[in-house]
Amino acid sequence: MHVIVGLGNPGRQYEMTKHNIGFVAVDLFSERHGIAVRKLKHKALTGEGRIGSDKVLIVKPQTYMNLSGESVRSVLAYYGLAPEQLIVVYDDVDIPIGRVRIRGFGSAGTHNGMRSIIYQIRSDQFPRVRIGIGAERGEQPLADYVLGGFTQTQADMAKESVIRAVSALETIVSDGIEAAMSRYNG
Repeated sequence: MHVIVGLGNPGRQYEMTKHNIGFVAVDLFSERHGIAVRKLKHKALTGEGRIGSDKVLIVKPQTYMNLSGESVRSVLAYYGLAPEQLIVVYDDVDIPIGRVRIRGFGSAGTHNGMRSIIYQIRSDQFPRVRIGIGAERGEQPLADYVLGGFTQTQADMAKESVIRAVSALETIVSDGIEAAMSRYNG
């Protein structure tokens, strides 16, 4: 079983923000595979389905970004899963808009949602798909930038990177992290 977690913030006011691109990616993934993500469980919206012969659980934590780890810890404990069975997709301000970066493990960097997950599950040994949201903020505070919307040009670039991220998620599930990294990094 793979648990695919998209990071974002619940609520209409955050729907179209840069920080919610992880939610956008898992929404597209679940739509592609006919997985309804509607059940409220483990402080998250969840949905179960299959990709080929592989069972997947889609998770959208509803705890707000900085507490995402509470939801992820609950899911892994309930299903008795190892961190390696987790895949997290989220925004990264240090990657230019339009780019995707996949890693098999690593630190949280500057991302508070990832810090929460790593702290709660006591491991950084899980794959992650980072979607670039750029660093074009100038003098704008980081929180204002990530909680802001996209310009039309940025939205077009972000849409393409979300499509690549979803393809990377599918590849991780079917062929493993190494295959996804070689096909989609960059």
